Amino acid sequence: MFSTRITKLFDIQYPIIQAGMIWCSGWELAAAVSNAGGLGIIGAGSMYPDVFREQVRRCKAATDKPFAVNIPLLYPDVEQHMKTIVEEGVKIVFTSAGNPATWTSFLKQHDIIVVHVIANSKFAAKAEKAGVDALVAEGFEAGGHNGREETTTMVLIPLIRKATALPLIAAGGIADGKGMLAAFALGAEAVQLGTRFVASVESSAHEAFKHRVVTSAEGETKLLLKKLTPVRLMANAFSRAVEQAEALGADDVALKELLGRARAKKGMFEGDLEEGELEIGQIAALVRDVKPAGTIVSEIWQEFTNAGNQLCAAFSGAR
Repeated sequence: MFSTRITKLFDIQYPIIQAGMIWCSGWELAAAVSNAGGLGIIGAGSMYPDVFREQVRRCKAATDKPFAVNIPLLYPDVEQHMKTIVEEGVKIVFTSAGNPATWTSFLKQHDIIVVHVIANSKFAAKAEKAGVDALVAEGFEAGGHNGREETTTMVLIPLIRKATALPLIAAGGIADGKGMLAAFALGAEAVQLGTRFVASVESSAHEAFKHRVVTSAEGETKLLLKKLTPVRLMANAFSRAVEQAEALGADDVALKELLGRARAKKGMFEGDLEEGELEIGQIAALVRDVKPAGTIVSEIWQEFTNAGNQLCAAFSGAR
């Protein structure tokens, strides 16, 4: 049986983790991934406290397997979310977009496994010092909010592997078993996939957004809004307006005004493909279909093992 420190830490069958994406990662997707042997994550960053509590309860009812929640630490209702996590008995929390020292000790006091998302060695060290149990190293290719350093996954994973001995999850630019194998070769012990699971049956993303993802072409995403919080966006009228404003030297105040409120909800959840914010990874160009989440997990695992066996056979024949 294949196992890593991550599969043991989470008590899961496969080292495949579904990212906790805003507007796309509700209880249905999280439960489906967990039931298939991976780790599903509820993306709490787009949820009001009452909605989040209901999502957790529905996920618990839909699976008896481990699942997690993702909490962006800059979220305004983070205290309410943390209270819900403890009261509802959530066992695994992924934190992101903030200082891990703020909440890690609180979560650990309640016997909760804590994983923090980082994009450079400096924050990996800070997260380790804060007492997290594992790290997600997310490269520049990833969708959504991203690191300012623009370090690619192939460079980032070995850098983080040298910087810390913590269990390491690779993210960014991975959507299949071959990408997973490459991440393992670099030192990862699991992979986290976002874009591939956006294009799943159980994803709460709008059907129009899913279709846009699976019909996208190479080069249709770009990292923008670097004066605020860098985010990778798919090309549309909104992203072009942002790019033009940045080219003309817009300050953070002007960019915030352009961003407005609920722009991500408008795009990913409501399906406004021109004026909405479409957060997605570069790997979208390789995702060509919408499938059940369980099928995605099994196909990734099968491709991972097949590719690994083929490499072993090739190396054996080269001796």
